[in-house]
Amino acid sequence: MPAAADWSDRSRELAQLLARAGLGDRAAFATLYERTSAHLFAVVLRINRDRAQAEDILQEVYVNVWRSAQSFDAAQSQPLTWLTSVARNRAIDSLRRAQSQPQIQAAPTSGGDDAEDTDVYDKLADDSAGPLELLSRAAEARALTHCMEGLSAPQRQSVALAFFDGLSHAEVADQLQQPLGTVKSWVRRALMALKGCLEAAVQRDVAGRG
Repeated sequence: MPAAADWSDRSRELAQLLARAGLGDRAAFATLYERTSAHLFAVVLRINRDRAQAEDILQEVYVNVWRSAQSFDAAQSQPLTWLTSVARNRAIDSLRRAQSQPQIQAAPTSGGDDAEDTDVYDKLADDSAGPLELLSRAAEARALTHCMEGLSAPQRQSVALAFFDGLSHAEVADQLQQPLGTVKSWVRRALMALKGCLEAAVQRDVAGRG
């Protein structure tokens, strides 16, 4: 493997971001997400073809990265190689978990809360920036504060715990003493609402500059 001194500028930048994230630098972590999420999402999607599940897995990947950034060793691998390994292992684990659980085919529904919860990530997983990416980009923006205030208290708390504190959905459910399915619903609906609000804020900002 090439020595760190021979790395590309991008590899050196990612290594620096990982080091800062390992020290608790949230801005560096948000930048790391912006620089690498498209690549890691493609890695996950090659293993798990379900885009909705891939969105969930990608969030889990970055929770793992946030927690284990200090363990990255530049002498062992380049940063993107290490990140890709984390994403690949998480995606493979998700398939193993799915194979170990009974497969239940839900009856189709014409609408209602269940249908909305099931396909919300499918609706969000388009070619535009995803809700998590928008959330990362706006981490220090006033627009985020405004948009967060528009969420219900449970949605706001669950998103804060999941994204800013790096907890998994199961850990959020445990901390809030709520069913896992309820917490997932809160997070998904909150991300959908945040995406719409942040996109509107960006559009207003662009219009204001025109």
